Amino acid sequence: MDGDRRRAYIGSFTAAGGRGILTAAVDPDTGALTLLSAVDSVPDPSYLALHGGMLYAVSETADGAVAAYRLDGDAPELAGPPAAVGGSGPTHLSVHAGHLLTANYGSGSVSAVPLRGDGTLVAAVPAVFRHEGAGPVPQRQQGPHAHQVQADPSGRWVVSVDLGTDSVRVCVLDGGALRPHHETPLRPGSGPRHLAFHPAGDRAYVLNELAPTVTVCRWDAENGVLQPVAETPVLSDAPLADAYPSGIVASPDGRFVWTATRGQDVLSVLAVEGEGLRLVATVPCSGVWPRALTWSRHCLYVANERSGDVTWFAVNPETGVPRRGGSVPAPAASCVVLG
Repeated sequence: MDGDRRRAYIGSFTAAGGRGILTAAVDPDTGALTLLSAVDSVPDPSYLALHGGMLYAVSETADGAVAAYRLDGDAPELAGPPAAVGGSGPTHLSVHAGHLLTANYGSGSVSAVPLRGDGTLVAAVPAVFRHEGAGPVPQRQQGPHAHQVQADPSGRWVVSVDLGTDSVRVCVLDGGALRPHHETPLRPGSGPRHLAFHPAGDRAYVLNELAPTVTVCRWDAENGVLQPVAETPVLSDAPLADAYPSGIVASPDGRFVWTATRGQDVLSVLAVEGEGLRLVATVPCSGVWPRALTWSRHCLYVANERSGDVTWFAVNPETGVPRRGGSVPAPAASCVVLG
């Protein structure tokens, strides 16, 4: 996309008053957003992904679906009917090896929906891999709750994070089927939600929702094995009952990791030190209930669900500390991606 026509796409919960998918222009110098349009063609498009000139959205509903959009103008255009994912409550999606992968929180499963060469969805029964297990927190871990799925940096493996089973699973996408390869248990009750790979591809940072920490793991791309080595708090002094980490991003230069925490409504800056992390600072997220955190070029973007806005922050390249730049209204915002 031309630098003067960069676009941001904001997902939201239509059941909570969201407008569907918002499109915003991105200022090439400051990263500031200007709203352009909104489309509400599917309910609850809470998570989005860009790939190959297409925009993909989950429909985080009990029936679970995904939708594909063309991006020819300033409003995404639905490219065919949505496709079922074979699971309930999809919360995350990514593209890998000609498939759209979804993490289905409600059913505790991961799905692979095939794509055509032009990026549109194939009307076929998706491959589904169901997680098994539970955790020690009965209100949140009575069963599996897959929350994120993506390919590793080598492109050989599919990695899924499960809040309900306190584990990260590694699969192979083989002929359209998801075949389990390895499962890494994390600390019981930690509730892993999302992970981010270090740009070197040899480490992964797993953000835990039920215990506000990041678990640092070695990643063996040759053998597809994740190994926990340390756990670092993302907050200095907050009651565990009022802290729910949500989003995590590693800086492109590998020096910092940023996280967002709901309840406390802050962003945390962690410095990468060898194999570990060190909490440097926390700053207000300038909203309420920051659900997702995204990096693009020199800015961090935060989707604040309950205050209904997306805020952007310029980041000090030496300290990693974000400074608020501005915001746009986005009711029930849940995700923001930039092209």
